[in-house]
Amino acid sequence: MTDLNELARSILAGAAGDESVEVCVGRAVETEVRVHGAAVESLTVAESHGIGVRVVVDGREGIAHAGSFDDDVVRTLLHEARDNAGFAEPDDRVGLARPDGVAVVAVDRWDRAVETTSTDDKIALALELEAAVTAADERVRGVRAAIYGDTRSETAVVNTHGIDAHTSATMASISTSVLVDDIDGGTRTGGAVDAARGPTALDVAKVADLAVARGLQLLGAGPPTTGRPLVVLEPRFAATILALVAGMLSGERVVKGRTPFADRIGDAVAAGALTLYDDPTDAASLGAAATDGEGLACRRVPLISGGSLDGYLHDTRSARGLGTSSTGSALRAVRGTPGPGHRSLHAAPGDGGLDEFIAGIADGLLVASLQGLHSGVNAVSGDFSVGVEGVRIRDGALAEPIREATLAGAIPRMLLDIESVGADLETQPGGAIVPSLVLAGLTLGGGA
Repeated sequence: MTDLNELARSILAGAAGDESVEVCVGRAVETEVRVHGAAVESLTVAESHGIGVRVVVDGREGIAHAGSFDDDVVRTLLHEARDNAGFAEPDDRVGLARPDGVAVVAVDRWDRAVETTSTDDKIALALELEAAVTAADERVRGVRAAIYGDTRSETAVVNTHGIDAHTSATMASISTSVLVDDIDGGTRTGGAVDAARGPTALDVAKVADLAVARGLQLLGAGPPTTGRPLVVLEPRFAATILALVAGMLSGERVVKGRTPFADRIGDAVAAGALTLYDDPTDAASLGAAATDGEGLACRRVPLISGGSLDGYLHDTRSARGLGTSSTGSALRAVRGTPGPGHRSLHAAPGDGGLDEFIAGIADGLLVASLQGLHSGVNAVSGDFSVGVEGVRIRDGALAEPIREATLAGAIPRMLLDIESVGADLETQPGGAIVPSLVLAGLTLGGGA
């Protein structure tokens, strides 16, 4: 099998003396099984290869990429990138990463079971999940999807400044969406997912039970009365909201002035109960990584401490724009250019959990789903209006379910109005490790 770093170095050897050159090489194998009606609906096993080359000369950047390791393809890439640089406009933010002395923290992200588990056994997991969902409750009318997926991938990044990094990782997941008959003749849905480094760690029964319970809790739901209840977010939704916040703390957005948090380091931007950081060195996170997309060591990056803004997530380009250093937060696809982002968001735990929060709320909403997050959030202003389903909280107990509702507010105001941060940390499939949150000041809109 091709050694990725050796292949990358062989391309790098052709760099001219006045050039800065970076080579990123990767390969991956992905499997996806979809079952329906106790039969395989689709099975995909796909292997991919990729090489990306960046050349920087006189402040101009040229890029070339290919989806093959064939010699005749590899030989042309550096020349193509060099040629493309000649057509680029000079940009003083263009540059490649340089070793910064931060030690790499080894993170074991490889589970051989992804490779050694047979396809038949992977199919069996998906079938087992569908059967468990169907048998969980007589009101289950069907299963929209029962899916098993996994991937194993390797990436090498080398450059002419001395970067020489290699990362590898596996991931496996199961997910389902259940259909439940409602009393009004309609259909409610519930979904759940589990993810781990390998298939043997996946919990079929837990995913089935969660999906069915989430569908059942919305039976009889109707539009709510407009108001401003306290909003309770389970860790999975807290992770979604905090990921939006972290996206606004991207150094690239700060450079371009496209975030409400630009030039606010040191300001109180959140309630004092919130401490937020990105820590890809935490092996417990599925987003853990030893090095970033430019080959620099991943590290803990403080974002908000006790409500005060600590800083931003940077790759080399965004850091040059603000006259600072990369935080080792570059994300990239092999064929793309890097950009700053989070891998493993952490929120420091507070006190209590869902049960304690619900018991102490007179007028609230326990969120069961959020829709339209991509189109309903203005990342420049932080204003948002998204679809929501959930269960109202009245006098310390769960009450009627609601649907066909909206939840609106502004993220900068929302952060300042965090009422509580829970102690119930949960590891999310996307890599976040966060607890429940209680938010005030949001507007629940409905038809009544």
